[in-house]
Amino acid sequence: MAEEIKYEYKAVRTVRGTTGLVISKMQKDGWELVDQTQGTLRSTLDFRRPKKPQPWLLIGAAAAVFVVLAMVIGTATALSGGGDTKGRADKPAAIASQKPSARRTPTATESAAAEVITPQNNPEFAALLKADSCDEANLDFATRHKGRTIAFDGSIVNMAPHGDYDTRYDLLLGPGDKGSNTSAGPAFKYEDVNVLDLKLTGGKIPATVAAGDEFRFVAEVGEFNAAQCLFFLHPVSTEIR
Repeated sequence: MAEEIKYEYKAVRTVRGTTGLVISKMQKDGWELVDQTQGTLRSTLDFRRPKKPQPWLLIGAAAAVFVVLAMVIGTATALSGGGDTKGRADKPAAIASQKPSARRTPTATESAAAEVITPQNNPEFAALLKADSCDEANLDFATRHKGRTIAFDGSIVNMAPHGDYDTRYDLLLGPGDKGSNTSAGPAFKYEDVNVLDLKLTGGKIPATVAAGDEFRFVAEVGEFNAAQCLFFLHPVSTEIR
Protein backbone atom coordinates (compact mmCIF):
# COMPACT_ATOMS: atom_id res chain seq x y z
CA MET A 1 0.00 0.00 0.00
CA ALA A 2 1.49 3.35 -1.06
CA GLU A 3 2.25 5.82 1.73
CA GLU A 4 -0.29 8.64 1.95
CA ILE A 5 1.08 12.01 0.87
CA LYS A 6 1.02 14.61 3.65
CA TYR A 7 0.55 18.26 2.69
CA GLU A 8 1.20 21.62 4.23
CA TYR A 9 -1.27 24.41 3.49
CA LYS A 10 -1.05 28.19 3.12
CA ALA A 11 -3.69 30.86 2.49
CA VAL A 12 -2.56 34.09 0.79
CA ARG A 13 -4.60 37.30 0.41
CA THR A 14 -3.94 39.42 -2.66
CA VAL A 15 -5.13 42.81 -3.89
CA ARG A 16 -6.63 43.28 -7.33
CA GLY A 17 -4.03 43.21 -10.08
CA THR A 18 -1.46 41.01 -8.28
CA THR A 19 -3.22 37.62 -8.23
CA GLY A 20 -1.42 36.25 -11.28
CA LEU A 21 1.98 37.32 -9.97
CA VAL A 22 1.37 35.67 -6.59
CA ILE A 23 0.20 32.39 -8.17
CA SER A 24 3.29 32.32 -10.39
CA LYS A 25 5.60 32.97 -7.44
CA MET A 26 3.98 30.29 -5.27
CA GLN A 27 4.09 27.71 -8.07
CA LYS A 28 7.80 28.34 -8.53
CA ASP A 29 8.22 27.45 -4.85
CA GLY A 30 6.36 24.16 -5.30
CA TRP A 31 2.89 25.23 -4.12
CA GLU A 32 -0.28 24.00 -5.86
CA LEU A 33 -3.36 26.25 -6.10
CA VAL A 34 -6.35 24.32 -4.72
CA ASP A 35 -8.98 27.05 -4.24
CA GLN A 36 -9.57 30.73 -4.97
CA THR A 37 -12.12 33.03 -3.35
CA GLN A 38 -12.67 36.21 -5.37
CA GLY A 39 -13.71 39.38 -3.53
CA THR A 40 -14.45 42.88 -4.79
CA LEU A 41 -11.00 44.25 -3.98
CA ARG A 42 -9.13 41.27 -2.54
CA SER A 43 -8.86 37.57 -3.27
CA THR A 44 -7.91 34.65 -1.04
CA LEU A 45 -5.77 31.94 -2.60
CA ASP A 46 -5.41 28.52 -0.95
CA PHE A 47 -2.25 26.51 -1.72
CA ARG A 48 -0.80 23.17 -0.69
CA ARG A 49 2.45 21.28 -1.27
CA PRO A 50 3.82 17.93 -0.08
CA LYS A 51 5.62 18.08 3.24
CA LYS A 52 9.34 17.43 3.02
CA PRO A 53 10.79 14.80 5.42
CA GLN A 54 13.12 16.34 7.98
CA PRO A 55 16.67 14.95 7.64
CA TRP A 56 17.19 14.64 11.41
CA LEU A 57 20.08 12.18 11.09
CA LEU A 58 22.00 14.53 8.81
CA ILE A 59 21.27 17.49 11.08
CA GLY A 60 22.49 15.55 14.13
CA ALA A 61 25.67 14.47 12.35
CA ALA A 62 26.40 18.03 11.22
CA ALA A 63 25.90 19.31 14.77
CA ALA A 64 28.33 16.68 16.11
CA VAL A 65 30.97 17.68 13.56
CA PHE A 66 30.50 21.34 14.50
CA VAL A 67 31.05 20.57 18.20
CA VAL A 68 34.25 18.62 17.44
CA LEU A 69 35.58 21.43 15.25
CA ALA A 70 34.81 23.98 17.97
CA MET A 71 36.76 21.91 20.53
CA VAL A 72 39.75 21.55 18.18
CA ILE A 73 39.83 25.27 17.35
CA GLY A 74 39.49 26.21 21.03
CA THR A 75 42.38 23.92 22.00
CA ALA A 76 44.59 25.26 19.21
CA THR A 77 43.86 28.84 20.22
CA ALA A 78 44.72 28.14 23.87
CA LEU A 79 48.02 26.47 22.92
CA SER A 80 49.10 29.27 20.58
CA GLY A 81 47.93 32.19 22.72
CA GLY A 82 50.91 32.33 25.07
CA GLY A 83 53.49 33.25 22.46
CA ASP A 84 52.12 36.57 21.25
CA THR A 85 51.88 38.47 24.57
CA LYS A 86 54.77 40.71 23.66
CA GLY A 87 53.28 41.48 20.25
CA ARG A 88 49.98 42.52 21.83
CA ALA A 89 51.75 44.73 24.34
CA ASP A 90 53.58 46.61 21.59
CA LYS A 91 50.43 47.35 19.55
CA PRO A 92 48.98 50.25 21.63
CA ALA A 93 52.24 52.22 21.31
CA ALA A 94 52.33 51.64 17.55
CA ILE A 95 48.72 52.70 17.16
CA ALA A 96 49.23 55.82 19.28
CA SER A 97 52.09 56.93 17.06
CA GLN A 98 49.91 56.93 13.95
CA LYS A 99 48.43 60.29 12.99
CA PRO A 100 44.83 60.35 11.77
CA SER A 101 44.56 61.04 8.05
CA ALA A 102 43.01 64.34 7.04
CA ARG A 103 39.48 63.82 5.70
CA ARG A 104 37.19 66.46 4.30
CA THR A 105 33.88 66.72 6.14
CA PRO A 106 31.00 66.38 3.64
CA THR A 107 28.68 69.33 3.29
CA ALA A 108 25.03 69.14 4.37
CA THR A 109 23.95 68.97 0.73
CA GLU A 110 26.32 66.08 0.01
CA SER A 111 25.18 64.19 3.10
CA ALA A 112 21.50 64.60 2.17
CA ALA A 113 22.16 63.44 -1.40
CA ALA A 114 24.03 60.38 -0.15
CA GLU A 115 21.09 59.37 2.05
CA VAL A 116 18.59 59.13 -0.83
CA ILE A 117 18.91 56.05 -3.05
CA THR A 118 18.11 56.69 -6.72
CA PRO A 119 18.58 54.71 -9.95
CA GLN A 120 21.33 57.18 -10.85
CA ASN A 121 23.49 56.68 -7.74
CA ASN A 122 22.71 53.03 -6.95
CA PRO A 123 23.12 50.34 -9.67
CA GLU A 124 21.36 47.77 -7.47
CA PHE A 125 18.24 49.95 -7.29
CA ALA A 126 18.41 50.68 -11.03
CA ALA A 127 18.41 46.93 -11.76
CA LEU A 128 15.59 46.33 -9.26
CA LEU A 129 13.30 48.76 -11.12
CA LYS A 130 13.60 46.52 -14.21
CA ALA A 131 13.28 43.15 -12.43
CA ASP A 132 10.21 40.96 -11.91
CA SER A 133 7.98 41.93 -8.98
CA CYS A 134 8.46 38.45 -7.44
CA ASP A 135 12.22 38.34 -7.97
CA GLU A 136 14.35 37.57 -4.89
CA ALA A 137 16.15 40.87 -5.53
CA ASN A 138 13.14 42.59 -3.94
CA LEU A 139 13.64 40.78 -0.64
CA ASP A 140 17.41 41.32 -0.72
CA PHE A 141 17.00 45.06 -1.31
CA ALA A 142 14.29 45.48 1.36
CA THR A 143 16.36 43.57 3.92
CA ARG A 144 19.54 45.58 3.36
CA HIS A 145 17.94 49.00 2.98
CA LYS A 146 14.89 48.95 5.28
CA GLY A 147 14.35 52.44 6.69
CA ARG A 148 16.41 54.12 3.94
CA THR A 149 14.93 56.66 1.55
CA ILE A 150 14.53 55.97 -2.17
CA ALA A 151 13.40 58.20 -5.04
CA PHE A 152 12.19 57.20 -8.50
CA ASP A 153 9.93 58.33 -11.35
CA GLY A 154 6.78 56.22 -11.46
CA SER A 155 3.01 56.11 -11.76
CA ILE A 156 -0.03 54.76 -9.93
CA VAL A 157 -0.81 51.25 -11.23
CA ASN A 158 -3.95 50.67 -9.19
CA MET A 159 -5.92 52.48 -6.49
CA ALA A 160 -8.53 50.86 -4.21
CA PRO A 161 -10.36 52.00 -1.04
CA HIS A 162 -8.85 50.69 2.18
CA GLY A 163 -11.45 48.81 4.20
CA ASP A 164 -14.74 50.64 4.62
CA TYR A 165 -13.22 54.11 4.24
CA ASP A 166 -13.85 56.23 1.15
CA THR A 167 -10.98 58.66 1.87
CA ARG A 168 -8.21 56.14 2.58
CA TYR A 169 -6.65 53.98 -0.08
CA ASP A 170 -4.23 51.20 -0.98
CA LEU A 171 -2.05 52.42 -3.85
CA LEU A 172 -0.06 50.10 -6.10
CA LEU A 173 2.89 51.95 -7.65
CA GLY A 174 5.23 51.04 -10.47
CA PRO A 175 8.35 52.55 -12.05
CA GLY A 176 7.94 54.41 -15.34
CA ASP A 177 4.90 56.05 -16.93
CA LYS A 178 2.67 53.12 -17.97
CA GLY A 179 0.17 53.13 -15.09
CA SER A 180 -2.03 50.02 -15.15
CA ASN A 181 0.04 48.64 -18.07
CA THR A 182 3.24 48.51 -16.00
CA SER A 183 4.85 45.11 -16.53
CA ALA A 184 8.35 45.44 -15.04
CA GLY A 185 9.73 46.39 -11.67
CA PRO A 186 8.58 45.90 -8.08
CA ALA A 187 4.91 46.12 -7.08
CA PHE A 188 5.42 49.02 -4.64
CA LYS A 189 2.50 49.55 -2.26
CA TYR A 190 1.31 52.45 -0.11
CA GLU A 191 -1.18 50.89 2.32
CA ASP A 192 -3.95 52.78 4.15
CA VAL A 193 -3.06 56.32 3.05
CA ASN A 194 -5.08 59.42 2.20
CA VAL A 195 -4.16 62.18 -0.22
CA LEU A 196 -2.58 64.29 2.53
CA ASP A 197 -0.29 61.38 3.48
CA LEU A 198 1.25 61.54 0.00
CA LYS A 199 2.67 65.02 0.76
CA LEU A 200 2.05 66.25 -2.79
CA THR A 201 4.39 68.92 -4.14
CA GLY A 202 4.77 70.74 -7.44
CA GLY A 203 2.47 72.97 -9.48
CA LYS A 204 -1.33 72.64 -9.50
CA ILE A 205 -1.67 70.12 -6.67
CA PRO A 206 -4.88 68.10 -7.26
CA ALA A 207 -7.54 67.35 -4.64
CA THR A 208 -7.25 63.63 -5.41
CA VAL A 209 -5.14 61.18 -7.42
CA ALA A 210 -5.99 58.28 -9.71
CA ALA A 211 -4.48 55.29 -11.53
CA GLY A 212 -2.21 56.44 -14.34
CA ASP A 213 -1.06 59.65 -12.61
CA GLU A 214 2.71 60.19 -12.90
CA PHE A 215 4.86 61.33 -9.98
CA ARG A 216 8.36 61.54 -8.58
CA PHE A 217 8.01 59.26 -5.55
CA VAL A 218 10.25 59.73 -2.51
CA ALA A 219 9.58 57.02 0.05
CA GLU A 220 10.98 55.06 2.98
CA VAL A 221 11.78 51.40 2.35
CA GLY A 222 9.52 49.01 4.26
CA GLU A 223 9.15 45.23 4.09
CA PHE A 224 8.78 42.90 1.12
CA ASN A 225 5.98 40.32 1.31
CA ALA A 226 7.33 37.42 -0.74
CA ALA A 227 4.02 35.51 -0.68
CA GLN A 228 2.13 38.44 -2.24
CA CYS A 229 5.08 39.89 -4.22
CA LEU A 230 4.35 43.29 -2.64
CA PHE A 231 7.10 45.77 -1.72
CA PHE A 232 5.77 48.10 0.99
CA LEU A 233 6.86 51.75 1.10
CA HIS A 234 6.00 54.72 3.31
CA PRO A 235 5.51 58.08 1.52
CA VAL A 236 7.94 60.92 2.21
CA SER A 237 6.97 63.25 -0.65
CA THR A 238 5.18 62.96 -4.00
CA GLU A 239 6.12 65.44 -6.73
CA ILE A 240 3.79 65.94 -9.70
CA ARG A 241 5.47 65.35 -13.06
